[in-house]
Amino acid sequence: MCDRRSAHGGGEVFATDGPEATRRLAARLIERFGKDAIFALHGELGAGKTCLVQGMARALGVREPVTSPTFALVHEYDGAAPLTHIDLYRLADEGEILELGWDELLERPGIKAIEWAERAAALLPDGTVHVTLDAGDAPERRCVRVWRVEAGA
Repeated sequence: MCDRRSAHGGGEVFATDGPEATRRLAARLIERFGKDAIFALHGELGAGKTCLVQGMARALGVREPVTSPTFALVHEYDGAAPLTHIDLYRLADEGEILELGWDELLERPGIKAIEWAERAAALLPDGTVHVTLDAGDAPERRCVRVWRVEAGA
């Protein structure tokens, strides 16, 4: 069970009971935050970050398989809105992130989903939606915490 009182900064906590529920939650997040949102995804390896992005892609009507861009660093998908999937796992510092063309990536239209976003914490713009996925009390369960960082927060 997820402790709903532990939501970060007034955010919300959701419990999912498997990959399909995590994908459905992703669709709800798009509905809530819009098709131009930046999602900063946090969680350990295997927590469900890519699964969440798969749900975003499905909600946007993307037909091609969505996989983690750990080695490519960036995958782009066409759907009802463009989806840019960024994985910062292999990048060591903000200098490497900027060399990736960070500003241009964030300026592209559509949704940006950033795995290992804590590596770019100082580079994330105001209005970024943070999503943390943590293991729940059963193997398939996840506690998903969602909050938005606004200017001056």
